[in-house]
Amino acid sequence: MNHLAQTIKALSDPIRLRIILLLQAEGELCVCDLMEVLGLPQSTVSRHLAYLKRSCWVDTRREGLWMHYKLSEESCAICKELLLTLKNHASRLPEAVSDQKSLSDLLKVKSSCS
Repeated sequence: MNHLAQTIKALSDPIRLRIILLLQAEGELCVCDLMEVLGLPQSTVSRHLAYLKRSCWVDTRREGLWMHYKLSEESCAICKELLLTLKNHASRLPEAVSDQKSLSDLLKVKSSCS
């Protein structure tokens, strides 16, 4: 019961929900990308990502100074079902659409600078 409560509670915060939707759409993102899209300081984004990691929603990978996050590949059945529901419904919310547009624009700029 505690795992279920923690799993669902992780999605109760709008910032964490936005992070999950961005990771679901893109696959893997670094903290710097999430900071830019969400318009939040590194400390806030990292705090929410740590919460998601403790709740088994995300996995991490270090590359130099930056941590990269992606949805956990070993998600429990409940998480997989919730992710499917989010993809089908929450991804259409105005905030999610705006975040997706911002991320797309950011990634285009980053790729043109490489």
